Parts: sequence; structure tokens; C-alpha cells
Amino acid sequence: MTLYDSESFAVVQLVLPAPASAEPDTDEAFARGFEILDKRVGKGLFLDGLWADMFQARIAAWQKDMPTQEEVESTLAGYAVLAQNPMVIH
Repeated sequence: MTLYDSESFAVVQLVLPAPASAEPDTDEAFARGFEILDKRVGKGLFLDGLWADMFQARIAAWQKDMPTQEEVESTLAGYAVLAQNPMVIH
């Protein structure tokens, strides 16, 4: 699901079924994460685990406080410095 899309960045939340070995009806039952794409440089990164948890908390705070686009883009730029994977359009 696309959460954010601008000229500079896109953020996609991914929720996928976990392997059959995961306990049902628990947080482990779903593999989730966020892909942040920096359109300015054509690179992206995937956040999962604790990084995804921290980013989810940031999104929850944004939903309460309604930040400006500049604030959102500044935060995304902070994550984007970690981007190493080239963007590939399918």
C-alpha cells in the first residue's frame, strides 16, 4: 500500500503472510516492512524488524500531529541516506 508519494520520495508499506512455522494470530504471523524510495537519486531501502517498528511509530505520530510536507520529506531524507538499492520499475 502506498503511504506517501511526492516528486522526491515514495513510501510503501508491505504486509506479507509469514512462513507456515509462525504462530497464528501473533505479530510474527505477518512479515511487514516499509520501502522508502528516494526518487532524486533512484535508490531505495527496505525497513523491517525494529526499524519498521520505529518507522511505524513515526507514522502514528504524523497521524496525530499532521506534519508539513517539508517535515515529512526531511525525515524521509534522513532514512534515504542509508539507501543502497537501485530503484527498479517492473
